[in-house]
Amino acid sequence: MKIIQSVGKRKKAVARATVKEGKGRVRVNSKPLPIVEPELVRIKMFEPILLAGDTANTVDIDIDVRGGGIMGQADACRIAIARGLVEFTQDNSLKEAYLGYDRILLRGDSRRTEEHKPSKSSKGPRARRQKSYR
Repeated sequence: MKIIQSVGKRKKAVARATVKEGKGRVRVNSKPLPIVEPELVRIKMFEPILLAGDTANTVDIDIDVRGGGIMGQADACRIAIARGLVEFTQDNSLKEAYLGYDRILLRGDSRRTEEHKPSKSSKGPRARRQKSYR
């Protein structure tokens, strides 16, 4: 039995996906994907599965996601799903389809929040004292 593990990261969220032969079930933190709320998050996670088409119906995907907010977790999940499916199928056309649709599905998003600067760490990274001319 073929089992593939993949990782997706977005900001502070980390998703670990296990892809194995099955009947097309997708679970996120032991919860079936069709009942994940809010709807926008569910749609975002479904994108790589919809692009894969019939290939996704032959595998089971279990995802464990931790850290970050709900949208960061959704992006981390979709990256983990896409990477896992590409590695499982070894299909170049699927990889090209993902890259053509959204490059971030396989490459990830390198943007991070700017770190807070010393002595003003509670205010934010670029906080300055307000200047008055009068």
